[in-house]
Amino acid sequence: MNLRKLIFINNACYKAGKIITPKGIMVHSTGANNPNLKRYVGPDDGLLGKNQYNNHWNQDKPDGRQVCVHGFIGKLADGSIATYQTLPWNHRGWHAGGSANDTHIGFEICEDGLTDVSYFSAVYKEAVELCVYLCKQYGLTEKDIICHSEGCKMGIASNHGDVMHWFPKHGKSMDTFRADVKAGLATATTIEPTTPKKYYRVQVGAYSVKANADAMLAKIKAAGFTDAFIKYSE
Repeated sequence: MNLRKLIFINNACYKAGKIITPKGIMVHSTGANNPNLKRYVGPDDGLLGKNQYNNHWNQDKPDGRQVCVHGFIGKLADGSIATYQTLPWNHRGWHAGGSANDTHIGFEICEDGLTDVSYFSAVYKEAVELCVYLCKQYGLTEKDIICHSEGCKMGIASNHGDVMHWFPKHGKSMDTFRADVKAGLATATTIEPTTPKKYYRVQVGAYSVKANADAMLAKIKAAGFTDAFIKYSE
């Protein structure tokens, strides 16, 4: 699993600050032919790519709606598959349209045209691995995993068909998904999300005469600090 983190701090759901004790996991898919993570996750962290419409979900009410999930699975700018955590896992999300918001971690799989076998296989595998990770984190089992359409039948989610309009096209179902998670739990190892690196810069001087700056740079490099450099600013 390629797990990364970009929390939606600008989303009204995150600002609400409500905490839950996760009792299960709900699998969603986006319902739109756009497999690119940048459509939903932003701003660009150097891997996602720029969303030219700036309609990602890291804003107060995306598309005017009160929506927010704990994560997304889809394509990075280079075409590789990744998972982005977008809310703290124990934060109450706005994903189910019902009481499952109080009990379930919800994540979205970015849909494509629903016929690409290679893409489906990659995101299905990523979703299985995410669920294995979350089950290990919260003491859950494969029996605690449902999709949105199953949540609707249980009366804890709104009337959506995901993911059963997609999985069967590729010979999969939520039963096969749960079975794959169960198998993964037997051999799971610990994975932590990757967060953007922070850099701390050290400045040793500021000079109005370039010759003095050059002299200091030469002195620093002679001391062994070969990565030192001069940056000009007005």
